[in-house]
Amino acid sequence: MTDGKKQNRKTDNRREQAQALAISALSFLASEPDHLGGFLAATGVGPGDIRKAAHDPNFLSGVLDYFAGDEALLVAFADHAGIDPGEIERARAALGGVWERDVP
Repeated sequence: MTDGKKQNRKTDNRREQAQALAISALSFLASEPDHLGGFLAATGVGPGDIRKAAHDPNFLSGVLDYFAGDEALLVAFADHAGIDPGEIERARAALGGVWERDVP
């Protein structure tokens, strides 16, 4: 296998993991009605459109952006998921939400 194919597979794997984390974050939001309402208001997505939107990597990046903009929510989700809060930033980078050099 060439180095380019290995790199592509590694990038695809990171993106898939980032999407899974974003979906987990979205599920967490769904269990928190107050936060879900704020998220829906911020995104303009209706409750009936979430499933369809969740297939869009840009929407999933927006989910992670929402968490990154609310430290208390970010920490609560990280505790719930058993992850380091920095994983959100790394997932955002994998989905193209931030420059990789800006990720701690």
